[in-house]
Amino acid sequence: MKVLNLFYSSTGNTAKVAEAIGTAAAAAGHEVDTVEVASDTEVNVLDYDVVFAGSGVYQWLPGKPLMERFGAWLKTASAAGEVKLGCPRRAGKKAVVYCTYGGPHTGVSEAVPAAKWMGQLFDHLGIEVVAEWYVVGAFQGKLAKNNVGGRLGNIEGRPTAEELAHVAEQVKGVLGM
Repeated sequence: MKVLNLFYSSTGNTAKVAEAIGTAAAAAGHEVDTVEVASDTEVNVLDYDVVFAGSGVYQWLPGKPLMERFGAWLKTASAAGEVKLGCPRRAGKKAVVYCTYGGPHTGVSEAVPAAKWMGQLFDHLGIEVVAEWYVVGAFQGKLAKNNVGGRLGNIEGRPTAEELAHVAEQVKGVLGM
């Protein structure tokens, strides 16, 4: 299978998850393109059998560069007639959306809107979203004080090696579907 491993990471947490995804997919024998989203990133998600797309969570949404690119890609796909009424499914096309989040206030509930938002690009293109993953990631820099005392308890050092190994196992499951 041809796999797109697409992500935006401002703190490095999502990059760690993307690395685990890319390594696991390649180890399973799949062709993997890993792309970190920037304002000028050009890629056609329809060229891939499976797309993994991830971002950190910023006020309940994905990072702005990812949101801008998704919006541009959806506009281009709409103009090309790729978005159809009723969003019929494309055979053999799957996506996984994932978020890294700290959730100091309400936990995973802060990340769910970001994953749902990302999933809409794929749903509108007829690509089945087969999973949503939520991975806890520690705050960095000035926000590191939020790593303790929030709803999730102490999240320093996350995602952990064990959590990244779990992501790799989930990748194998998705690619084996």
